[in-house]
Amino acid sequence: MSLLNTTNNPNVLVGLETGDDAGVWSLGDDRALISTVDFITPVVNDARTWGRIAAANSLSDVYAMGGIPLFGLNLVAWNNDELPTELLSEVLQGGLDIAEKAGMAIIGGHSISDPEPKYGIAVTGEVDPDHVLTNTGLQGGQDLILTKPLGIGVITTAIKAGTVDDDSLEAAINSMERLNDVASRVAISAGTTGATDVTGFGLLGHLGKMTKASGVNAVLYVDQIPFLPAARQYVEDGIVPGGTRRNLAWIADQVDARSFSEIDLLLLADAQTSGGLVFGVDKDKSSDVCAELEELGVDAALIGETDAGEGKISLR
Repeated sequence: MSLLNTTNNPNVLVGLETGDDAGVWSLGDDRALISTVDFITPVVNDARTWGRIAAANSLSDVYAMGGIPLFGLNLVAWNNDELPTELLSEVLQGGLDIAEKAGMAIIGGHSISDPEPKYGIAVTGEVDPDHVLTNTGLQGGQDLILTKPLGIGVITTAIKAGTVDDDSLEAAINSMERLNDVASRVAISAGTTGATDVTGFGLLGHLGKMTKASGVNAVLYVDQIPFLPAARQYVEDGIVPGGTRRNLAWIADQVDARSFSEIDLLLLADAQTSGGLVFGVDKDKSSDVCAELEELGVDAALIGETDAGEGKISLR
């Protein structure tokens, strides 16, 4: 972030400094806007499914900050020479499917010609400035909750290799299409102040950013962390995204792996698309939070805890 311009504008409640998921702008009168943008290349073969996944991925940063989406602008890069416009219509319809599910309007967009297709949404949302969830909000003595299984990067790599099994494919698509709206609401009602979504940097990378920014250490209970079906087997077979290996190399010095294997570490560093939230809650609330999330159809798991420190992650 040091290469990017920062600002001292007093209306900026959350900016670039802590690497948060989105920017937050004060409107006064206890109101604030969230602004974020994301787009991805295809991760599945079906155009409408890709559109839904890309839209859910774009919306995730709003939920990770504790907000609700209001409206969005489509962002499209399209290979006009080789891909029919009818296929693009399917992608955009997938995005609209998710926007309607989230109660958000699509009010415009922009497209360019590009050899490699890309799709996403620039999203504007609203948040209560007293309940913004940030990277700096973790506190010592909290439990860590994860709301989706890991392994998306591995599964999507298997899709590209043509080796994915049907059960893993279905589980990955269902996970990527699922919004983090419920998880965000439950986290806020439980008094959470520190949260992020687990996306391109993997669980270790995103949690590592949070622990440093918050001034805490984290312990992860590796056996309690959920993974998608066959994700471990694919890693054992050598199906690992390049981004996942880069994630692990980037975060390795911050992690005490103890006796855990490289396979365990790669799964924990796996680059996710439209992953779940990870957030901290007081220990006396974590059981109730997990039970409420499960009742509402969210795959919640208590995966670790925090204590005072300087950003280290230990595996147990």
